[in-house]
Parts: sequence; structure tokens; C-alpha cells
Amino acid sequence: MTAEQVEALIRAGVPMAEDIDLRIERIDDRGALARVPFQSRLVRPGGTLSGPTIMALADAAMYAVVLGRLGKVEMAVTSNLNINFLAKPKPVDLVAEAKILKLGRRQAVCEVSLYSQGEEENLVAHVTGTYALPLGD
Repeated sequence: MTAEQVEALIRAGVPMAEDIDLRIERIDDRGALARVPFQSRLVRPGGTLSGPTIMALADAAMYAVVLGRLGKVEMAVTSNLNINFLAKPKPVDLVAEAKILKLGRRQAVCEVSLYSQGEEENLVAHVTGTYALPLGD
């Protein structure tokens, strides 16, 4: 699936994606690139992006990289997500780069690096996660 197709699928199935303006910008052999444009309404007390926004972007990026590799497998679901919050995001777009570490018949293990736009070397969060894959026919 293309980035545009995955974004449309996510937005159609998960209304929150519209609320945070989730964007899937790239899916290729390197992985997937997703973004949440900065919006002041996503900021929590203390002046940083909310944890749920960061986790939603990471999870969507993992879903995108899995669909990019396997095609339209809507019933692939998150079975594990581990997040380490490393730094306070800047008041700019939040970007996520996802890749598949291991793809098996029943699961995909992924890694996501999240950073503030223009600060690729300073991670905001590091995520590892597993997607359970439906059994084929």
C-alpha cells in the first residue's frame, strides 16, 4: 500500500487520526515516515505534547510500515507497545520514523524513532512494538 492509501485507511477507521491531523508521508524499503503537525490543543500542562499524542503517532507509524510491507491487512493489531520518553518535544511538528525489525508469519516487531521536526538527532521518544498478524486463508 502507498502512504496515501494507508493514511486514508487509518483516517477512515480511527476518528482520532483526524483530530490530531495524522499524516503518513512515506512508505518505502527503509520504513515509514509519519507526522502530527504541531497544534497548541495537543499540548499538556507543562508545555509539552501530550503522551497520548506521541503514542498515537508511534502506533500509526508501526501500522503504516506493516501495511506498506504486507498490503491491506486491516486486522493487524498492536499486541505490545513499549515507549521511552526521552526529551520534551519542541513546539513544532512531531515526526516518527518506523521500521520493521523482524517480520514473521504471526507477528511484526517494529521500532520507531520520534523527534521534533528538524531535530532528527535528538529523539523525543523511542518505541518498540509488536503487531499481531491475522492468519492467512
